[in-house]
Amino acid sequence: MSQKNKLSLSVQYPDPRLKETVPRNKLRRWVQATLFAPAELTIRFVDAEEGRTLNRDYRGKDYATNVLTFAYTEDEDSEVTQADIILCTDVLQREAAEQKKSVEAHAAHLVVHGVLHAQGYDHENDEEAAEMEQLEVEILASLGEANPYA
Repeated sequence: MSQKNKLSLSVQYPDPRLKETVPRNKLRRWVQATLFAPAELTIRFVDAEEGRTLNRDYRGKDYATNVLTFAYTEDEDSEVTQADIILCTDVLQREAAEQKKSVEAHAAHLVVHGVLHAQGYDHENDEEAAEMEQLEVEILASLGEANPYA
C-alpha cells in the first residue's frame, strides 16, 4: 500500500453532481493509497436509476446501493487488478447527511471500500469484515480521513 503502483484510472460522471466535489485528482489519490498491485480501474458516478438497475441486474437486489464493484481479476496473485467501481451519487449524498459526514469523506471511504473489493477483499463473514474494516480505517487515516466506523 505504501509504494505507488501503476494505475490506469478512467473517471466517468454521467451524473455530474459530484464532479467538482470529488474530482479525478482526489479519486486518483484515494485509489493509489489503496492499491497493493498495479490496476486498471474505472470509477463511474451514477444516479439512483442507473444504480438500481445495475444492482438489480447483477446482484438481484432491486434498490440503488452506495458502491458496486465489478472486479474482473479478484485474486491477490493477479498482476493487474481490473475493475469497474460504481458510486451512486444519490445514496452517497443521503448517507453522508445521515452520518453527519462530508460528501468528500464518505466518497473517500466508498472508493477505498470499492478498490479493496476489486483486489479480492470481501465482508461475507465476521473475520473478513473485520480485516476489511481495519484496512479501510488504516488507509483512510493515511489520507487524513477519520475512522468511518467510529
